Amino acid sequence: MSEQSSSLAAFAPAKINLFLEVTGRRADGYHLLDSLVVFAGIGDSVAVAPAERLELHLDGPFGAGLAAEPDNLVLRAARALAENHGIAAQASIRLTKRLPIASGIGGGSSDAAAALRALSALWNLSPDPASLQELALGLGADVPACLLARPLRMEGIGDRLTPLAPLPPLSVLLVNPLRPVPTGQVFRHPALVFSGARPFEPDLDGPARFAGFLRGRRNDLEAPAIAIEPEIGRVLSLLENLPGSLLARMSGSGATCFALFAEAAAADLAARRMREIEPSWWVAAGPVLP
Repeated sequence: MSEQSSSLAAFAPAKINLFLEVTGRRADGYHLLDSLVVFAGIGDSVAVAPAERLELHLDGPFGAGLAAEPDNLVLRAARALAENHGIAAQASIRLTKRLPIASGIGGGSSDAAAALRALSALWNLSPDPASLQELALGLGADVPACLLARPLRMEGIGDRLTPLAPLPPLSVLLVNPLRPVPTGQVFRHPALVFSGARPFEPDLDGPARFAGFLRGRRNDLEAPAIAIEPEIGRVLSLLENLPGSLLARMSGSGATCFALFAEAAAADLAARRMREIEPSWWVAAGPVLP
């Protein structure tokens, strides 16, 4: 925007795999997935402002764990968007990192998607949605879903996305014991057992019935992640026994786990309880975005 003098901000919500089933593996080694993905009102933020060159500034509780280097996903997103439109990549980007890094909730992918949204506005671009989705997929398998940031069925390697009908109102509690769980190790672990393809028929008639549907599915990465980092099992046990918890499960390849609640007050109370039990863990509660 030629007259722009202040920054534009975009929210980068946490991505949660309510279930994640590995249905196969392609000849090139990529795993095929079937997952129900939602986003939370918990996340990072990306602010962009005019500048003479492309620069990235990092802050927030987990900002020190990242580096503003050329391969940073936010910078890669900015360069790809500018190249796609034949313009110079000129912007000052500030990433406020509130989500733990490499924690199974799509933080980096969501940051990249937020950067694409904010920079499109800053640079007065109106990218074709299909082209923007293609650009996003080139950045990473989760970026297209994060660009939509709504309840989705994700299939294939993350490239087949189907929007869902509105979910019942839900709140979510996210807990991470801040233990590293390398994604590659999880997918290579002998405890990983593939699920067979199954019909996708979610029951959306209220939080309890929806949670009942989810209990019939699973996260195939949970068992290998627990084998690598047993503390995840303790997190899940605590979440399952919280008052009002409808479902407890690990998201993605871990180590973040979640519990679903029908009421925001119950999720907030559960968050306070978890902070009392383990003050060193990362704990956050918020709504599931519609």
